[in-house]
Amino acid sequence: MLTRKELMESSNAFSLAQQQLREAAATFGIEPDMVDILAECKRAVEVSVPITMDDGSVEVFTGYRVIHNNARGPSKGGIRYHPSVTLDSTKALAMWMTWKCALMGLPFGGAKGGVTCDPHVLSLGELERLTRRYTTEIVNEIGPERDIPAPDVGTNPAVMAWIFDTYSMNQGHSVLGVVTGKPLAVGGSLGREEATGHGALFCLQEALGRLDRTVAGSRVAIQGFGNVGSVLARVLVEQGATVVAISDSTGGVYNAEGIDIGAALAQKALGGRLRDFAGGDRISNEELIAIDCDVLAPCALEHVIDETNASAVKATIVLEGANGPTTPEADAILNDRGIVVLPDVLANAGGVVVSYFEWVQGLQEYFWKEEEVHARLQAIVTRAFADTWVLHESHDVSMRYAAYALGVGRVAEASTIRGLYP
Repeated sequence: MLTRKELMESSNAFSLAQQQLREAAATFGIEPDMVDILAECKRAVEVSVPITMDDGSVEVFTGYRVIHNNARGPSKGGIRYHPSVTLDSTKALAMWMTWKCALMGLPFGGAKGGVTCDPHVLSLGELERLTRRYTTEIVNEIGPERDIPAPDVGTNPAVMAWIFDTYSMNQGHSVLGVVTGKPLAVGGSLGREEATGHGALFCLQEALGRLDRTVAGSRVAIQGFGNVGSVLARVLVEQGATVVAISDSTGGVYNAEGIDIGAALAQKALGGRLRDFAGGDRISNEELIAIDCDVLAPCALEHVIDETNASAVKATIVLEGANGPTTPEADAILNDRGIVVLPDVLANAGGVVVSYFEWVQGLQEYFWKEEEVHARLQAIVTRAFADTWVLHESHDVSMRYAAYALGVGRVAEASTIRGLYP
């Protein structure tokens, strides 16, 4: 059962994404007619997903696939399995993906998909049947030259393998490029699973460098310990940072001297919860937002920093590992307080960048070494950060508005060049 706050957040997500678009467009003089086009999604599909449960009963889930824009190329975006998935939240995530791909210079538009479910209460067999039926329902919407899904919250390489197999069976031959984030044995890319965390690290390194600081010695709090947060925690410690707080959906722990990330990862691997981790004092996810630290990294879900808690943030940098973790109202508060927000379209773009690499490798059927993947990822993130920082300083706007301006401007340019048909 969703809480009232979760229902409000999921239903308002698309309106907030549209608000961010219009504010960025107004700041940088993008034509109103173009803004009206970009404010809406090109296609949104809602499907019924009935499956047979392990006990023989039939349960019907609801799935979505949304294409926001494809002016720059086929659309790209993850598939989310979570109780809070709605059509509006999926539209918002698709829009953010459009700006993210354009900011990174990728030849993709934005898309997103999902199924409203709790994957943690489904058996492996139920997850597979859910995935294969959902894929069958959207099989005409996806494809390597049309729309390429990837993992997101609640999904993983195994889910991507089922999508790849189901789509390929429908086509009569293997189609490596239909989905990214696959296991290595079926056309996945080295470095894909850790890509978002690595990209966030590269982004943070660039930001700290501009502020005459380093990752080494920085104190970091990370909300969310899934694929993004756990990888980010590990690589930050490797770079000399001290991770003072971590959390998952059950809560978390705080230790001013630093958390043993290896031990925390081991506990999670065994199915343990971070609120039961013995390496620090127990805290809630809400308390983590206000932890005394240099860098706050929200790496879980949307809208965890809002107008009610933004004034309590003590970090000097907010590194958005999640999609849309900060509301526009909170953005304004953080900006007024001089806190640098490294926006999601920049900070967590590593995943889609390496998904692009996987797509290219699949089309070529030629795969790269891991060091090549990391080097090319760092080059793209560093270039995107530099472009954003220049606009941020030259126009005296937040990093979010600067990133949006670049992303929206590039999509608007492509749309204008292509024109309207007919």
